[in-house]
Amino acid sequence: MIEVKNLVKNFGKNGEIKVLRGIDIKIEKGEKVVVIGPSGGGKSTFLRCLNMLEIPSEGEIYFDGKKVDHKKREINKIRQKMGMVFQHFNLFPHLTILDNITIAPIKLGLMNKKDAEKRAYELLERIGLRDKAEAFPSQLSGGQKQRIAIVRALAMNPEVLLFDEPTSALDPEMVGEVLELMKQLASEGMTMVVVTHEMGFAKEVGSRMLFIDNGIIAEEAPPEEFFKNPKNPRLKDFLSKVLQ
Repeated sequence: MIEVKNLVKNFGKNGEIKVLRGIDIKIEKGEKVVVIGPSGGGKSTFLRCLNMLEIPSEGEIYFDGKKVDHKKREINKIRQKMGMVFQHFNLFPHLTILDNITIAPIKLGLMNKKDAEKRAYELLERIGLRDKAEAFPSQLSGGQKQRIAIVRALAMNPEVLLFDEPTSALDPEMVGEVLELMKQLASEGMTMVVVTHEMGFAKEVGSRMLFIDNGIIAEEAPPEEFFKNPKNPRLKDFLSKVLQ
């Protein structure tokens, strides 16, 4: 479903800050790829390059066999199929929850207002927040906002969901409700790429683990092997700290 070839991303005026140093990976339909690694290692930049929120400096990305182009028209088509959930929700504060969910499908001409609202109410019902349709984001808890952000991505009927540390901005007691929704989506066969620090979730849901460090995939393995028998010294050190 997604193929990445020699993905390089540099920042700075002259490209002197090298964040991704040549990433190659294939992600198959239905896979749950979980990405971990130290801060600044390139995890989020990798995710953002997949749907062109960051334009790669070098390399190629293919989605459903077609090369992803950074031209605006092409990007919008890709983003309809590749939803993204951010760390800080990114809900529009001046819009109701219903309007937050329906604005993209309506504006992009994917649905008329009636169908978009019907879909939104179905999704809100699913997560037990139908009664919040007319509320504003400021009236919701962090966990509720993040579940709404996931629902907003689902309203576009995506083929892939990208999650960029979706629980790291939440209070600990709210993490569970978001992870539960993500587990449901995984069990239903959604293709997912998840950057997270939630190791329990990674072990339970991940079909493949990636350790990104210093801009490269330093280790890649199924969860059981990845956690029980890490080979890369940096991964061993990282896991010894996060699994205490």
